[in-house]
Amino acid sequence: MRTLLIINASASLAHSHSRTLAQQYEAQWRRVNPDGRVLHRDLGANPPPHLDEATFAAFYTPADERSEAQRVQLTLSDSLIEELKAADDLVIAAPMYNFSIPTPLKAWFDHICRVGVTFRYGSNGPEGLLPRKHAVLLLSRGGRYEEGASMDHQAPYLRQLLNFIGIEEVEVVAAQGMAGNADAGMAEAKAKVDALFGA
Repeated sequence: MRTLLIINASASLAHSHSRTLAQQYEAQWRRVNPDGRVLHRDLGANPPPHLDEATFAAFYTPADERSEAQRVQLTLSDSLIEELKAADDLVIAAPMYNFSIPTPLKAWFDHICRVGVTFRYGSNGPEGLLPRKHAVLLLSRGGRYEEGASMDHQAPYLRQLLNFIGIEEVEVVAAQGMAGNADAGMAEAKAKVDALFGA
């Protein structure tokens, strides 16, 4: 059974363009995968805590040496990683905030990027441990940013983080120019979502 994990990161729960794109993607995915399973993680509604000293200490303590308190400290991180491992397909739906990503999404990555768990260091440098997954970034931006634009710290950053943990198949759909003409931006992005499924 194929599994899709949808990560929503917008702080706006009711009027979010990236959430709208995620809903459309899910509908198309369910059409193609009628027996599939969809998992949802809403970072806007339930943001993970930012890392603190105790969590860092637990990360870098060998598993067989962790105290009970440290095991409890890692409960969320462990569950987020297991959720990601279970997914064949990953959607990250996120707006651009100040040229980058919402802080809850950064915190999510901080919890799932763990040495020895989702990546490791080898003779050729870091190696991702979550290969053979497909990811789609559903993004919204107030302005327009072409591929490689110097002020776009959203798509390149997300792609780099996913590549770092082994997810190399990453597609990007961005609703652009939302501060000027949201209707046009959404129409263009929705057409691209449908095109991913040959619709």
